[in-house]
Amino acid sequence: MTAHAAERDSVVPPMPERTPKALREAIAQHAPQLLPDFDAHWKRAIADAYNIGPVPAFMALWWGEYALARDPKLDAHVRDLEHRAAYECTDIAEAKALLEEAAKIHHRVRELEPGE
Repeated sequence: MTAHAAERDSVVPPMPERTPKALREAIAQHAPQLLPDFDAHWKRAIADAYNIGPVPAFMALWWGEYALARDPKLDAHVRDLEHRAAYECTDIAEAKALLEEAAKIHHRVRELEPGE
């Protein structure tokens, strides 16, 4: 992601604290297009739960979604890789390579720490 960061025209906001409240506030401020799905998922999976067991999985998913959405160029690159693999490739090896590249980026952004 460092090489990609050097190409940026705009400033990518830092990752928030790793809490649901801080993540929701960051989404609302920097990636509001994600907010309806974030809130709906929270209400469906967490809000009425008496067990907080699902919270880490919820946070992992939305941490990665926000990490991509806050950087429009990186988000567009990943979506392009996935689109090409699904709709344009006629060669299975090429499609697999595109999906592996997208998966590596998804994995890398989930590992970002607050402030990065």
